[in-house]
Amino acid sequence: MEISAVNQMKELVKKLNEAAKAYYQEDREIMSNREYDDLYDQLESMEAETGIVLADSPTVNVGYEAVDALPKETHESPMLSLDKTKDRETLRAFIGTHPSLLSWKMDGLTIVLTYDHGELVKAVTRGNGIVGEVITNNARTFKNIPLKIAYQGRLVLRGEAIITYSDFEKINEEIEDVDAKYKNPRNLCSGSVRQLNNEITAKRNVRFYAFSLVKAEGVDFSNSREEQFRFLKQQGFDVVEYVRVSADTIMAAIEGYEKKIVDYDIPSDGLVLLYDDIEYGRSLGRTAKFPRDSIAFKWADEIRETTLKEIEWSPSRTGLINPVAIFEPVELEGTTVSRASVHNISIMHALKLGIGDKITVYKANMIIPQIAENLTGSDNVEIPAVCPVCGGATQIRAINDVQSLYCINPDCVAKKIKSFSLFVSRDAMNIDGLSEATLEKFIAKGFIHEYSDIFHLSDHKAEIVEMEGFGEKSYQNLMNSIEQARNVTLPKLIYSLGIANIGLANAKMLCKEYDDDGTKLRKATAE
Repeated sequence: MEISAVNQMKELVKKLNEAAKAYYQEDREIMSNREYDDLYDQLESMEAETGIVLADSPTVNVGYEAVDALPKETHESPMLSLDKTKDRETLRAFIGTHPSLLSWKMDGLTIVLTYDHGELVKAVTRGNGIVGEVITNNARTFKNIPLKIAYQGRLVLRGEAIITYSDFEKINEEIEDVDAKYKNPRNLCSGSVRQLNNEITAKRNVRFYAFSLVKAEGVDFSNSREEQFRFLKQQGFDVVEYVRVSADTIMAAIEGYEKKIVDYDIPSDGLVLLYDDIEYGRSLGRTAKFPRDSIAFKWADEIRETTLKEIEWSPSRTGLINPVAIFEPVELEGTTVSRASVHNISIMHALKLGIGDKITVYKANMIIPQIAENLTGSDNVEIPAVCPVCGGATQIRAINDVQSLYCINPDCVAKKIKSFSLFVSRDAMNIDGLSEATLEKFIAKGFIHEYSDIFHLSDHKAEIVEMEGFGEKSYQNLMNSIEQARNVTLPKLIYSLGIANIGLANAKMLCKEYDDDGTKLRKATAE
């Protein structure tokens, strides 16, 4: 089968989905009904001809369902980690005289897919390499995997589930509470893939990139890994981007990837080098931990020396006060950085941070600024005895041997603002017009002390319409939004309360357990 036919189908799916989204969600028309029907018929015809159906094709509807738990399953063959190096010469020596493939090492969640008679029958996470979790229903909602393929034998392949940086940023933009934002695409992807309700997975735009063919009975690949990649592309899979290299071309290839990663949309934490010769690779066997036919290359971090100017203490809605290092600005990986989270007091003490210390900083995975080392180690940072926002007492608490600082004042304004921000956010009560700045003003004026006060802001109409940034129209828009929020689903209400460890997914699971009945939920025992 020609790869060009698969690419044409992917382009048709993309066009049709864009047209449907514009028509049904955005009230605009980017193509006529006749053009849409013609393209739809063309796609349907190509699916019948090739035997391939992509997961996001408009010709199929993936059903949504929730499960109580993800079943576990032992892998047919153990999934080993790769040996790693940061030395480029080690890669050249590894190749020797054997042509190899150099590809991205993607930073997501490794998944094993199994197809029988052309149908996707199973998807399992890597887990601990021996036992993984079965996530078949979730995999069916991945944006780009084929649900049906032309090959009718048993096919087993491995790949990485990822969420792109652009999708990660869009998802985080919709979360107004800073504390609830996701830390990085890998964590978001891992949580999305392992959801108990695949409707949530579907909304996260998870994508799958194949990087290894494990089994395809009866197919001759001419002893070449590259031929296996071509076969997977012919079946409709997106394959990890790779280049063919030799000992003479490996350095130039690495430099090419190095330039590309600056604005590459797929999270990557390095490269993978793999022998093209399948039998030669297998003949090398493996160690207890690593296969000998491949090796991972991790980027050597760009490290800069700078001076620590201060530690800023940043409170959250839970009362946790995070230390943030402020240092003389330095250029790292093409951007200027001047601050890095220290995460907790244990890490701050381990680094022996002191104001004026010479420190080295880098970007973890070329993205997140971190302190690498403290060259001075004066260890003179004073831990604040009072909260920087409310002036209330602070307390150091040790949880799982990690020390963190907390504000213990229940009436701390920072806690209130962050809590109210979560309460009114889009995934919670969805009240437009109450930004953090507005909430801060309303709290300062005494309009809001608890959640219920938001529904009585009309009592303060005269003062609100006179406030800067408000007027009659802004006030009315706010009142309309508050009125709409009186009708809300139970999961959103539970999520809005900011209970520790209860995100929207867990809130939905709790409510489902108690038949979406608030009274049953309130009367439930601790067990």
